[in-house]
Parts: sequence; C-alpha cells; structure tokens
Amino acid sequence: MRIIAGQWGGRRLRPLKGRDVRPTTDRVREAWMSALGGSLAGRSVLDLFSGSGALALEAASRGADPVVAVERARSSVAIIRTNVATLGATDIVRVVEDDAFRFLDRHGGPAFDVALADPPYGTGLARRLVERFLDDPFALELWVEHPSREALPDAERRRERRYGDTTLTTYLGDP
Repeated sequence: MRIIAGQWGGRRLRPLKGRDVRPTTDRVREAWMSALGGSLAGRSVLDLFSGSGALALEAASRGADPVVAVERARSSVAIIRTNVATLGATDIVRVVEDDAFRFLDRHGGPAFDVALADPPYGTGLARRLVERFLDDPFALELWVEHPSREALPDAERRRERRYGDTTLTTYLGDP
C-alpha cells in the first residue's frame, strides 16, 4: 500500500493484517481523490473507520489540513500512528482512538469540509452513518465507500460512482 499522489506520492504505508481486512485499493483511492478535485489544500478532512489511515494520509498528502483519523481498533490505531510518524505528518494528522459515532456525538455541526468513511462491509454501519449525516451534517460533504450491492439512503444531493464491486457515494450537506 502506498500514497498515490501529493507531497508523499509513492511513499509506502504499513498495511493492516488479517483475513477480515479489506483495504481500499489504490485504484479506488486514486479515483476517490480525483473526484474530490485532486488538491485538498486548506480543506479540513475527517476520516472515519480509518483502518490503516491511508485515506487520511492521502488527503494530507494532497494538502488537507487539519486531518482527523478516527478508528476504534487499538491495533489499527497503532498502525495509523506509525504511518503518520513515518511520513512526518504529526502536525497535520490527529489520530483519535474512538468509535466513529461517539466521536461524532462529541463534535457536532459541520466542523469539517470533507468526511471520508470506509466502514466495515456487511455491518450496516454505512447506512447508519449516512442516516446520521442526513439528520445532522457533520461535514459539508460525506463520501462513503461501500459494496455496490448495498443500497444507501436516497437524498436530493447524492451522487454515486461505481468501481466494480465498490461504490463511492457522496452526500452534500446544506448549501
């Protein structure tokens, strides 16, 4: 696993290990960042269900600042912190060990420009997160990676991008 582009483009990241690990592929991550406009200079980014921190670090590599990576699994948090330190991104990326929904409960309002989320597949967490966002937006934009077979709530300001078995669904908060 590596950073695709930006100031750390090409740098390798320490991946998560295990049979249940499903990292976002380089192809999908590249498409995701391209759809966001390539440069995230000056935009605040929240990465929920952060895993290895690859999305948070990709956003930081493309100029996002500040970036907050939220992950509840202690072993994953350790890998995120290692990856952040390896890239020298400790001044940009804050790592929070917490449940995504508890974190959101404590940080109300659209505090972030962009929220990225790659919840574990088959858990219903993607739908729950979108419903939470539609009730009370915590960012100006929410981008959710989910299996293409999983339908997420419909909304007026929603867009889907499919990449084989993976779909990125975007929800925009109030204009």
